[in-house]
Amino acid sequence: MIENDKIRLDKWLWACRFYKTRAIAKAAIEGGKIHYMGQKPKPGKIVCIGDTVKLRQGFDEKIVIVKKLSDKRASATIAQTLYEETLESVEKREQVAQMRKMSAPVSTAKPDKKQRRLIHQFKNKNHYNPDAET
Repeated sequence: MIENDKIRLDKWLWACRFYKTRAIAKAAIEGGKIHYMGQKPKPGKIVCIGDTVKLRQGFDEKIVIVKKLSDKRASATIAQTLYEETLESVEKREQVAQMRKMSAPVSTAKPDKKQRRLIHQFKNKNHYNPDAET
């Protein structure tokens, strides 16, 4: 851990394990998925303790407060001490996850043999056959 030192935003996001590589973190910043103190930053932006970072990962959007600075990638338990997610962010993520669960299809199983027969029967019955009419 580094105290009172200058850390780039892309390096801090990588050390916090939000992204696997610094290149991916840099691409996320340049793509507008990261907001630092309410503004779109550059990858070289210097991070300070107490500042807020809003980031988007897939469907999840997190708002975190910088607690510590580090330029080295460590274990996940150590990485989690570098930031603190806000309560509003946690609640919103859980709510969005619940909405995604509710809108998901009920069954993703394949049809069994009997259901497949019925599907084929239905398709063949409604299939237009010009020879059958004459």
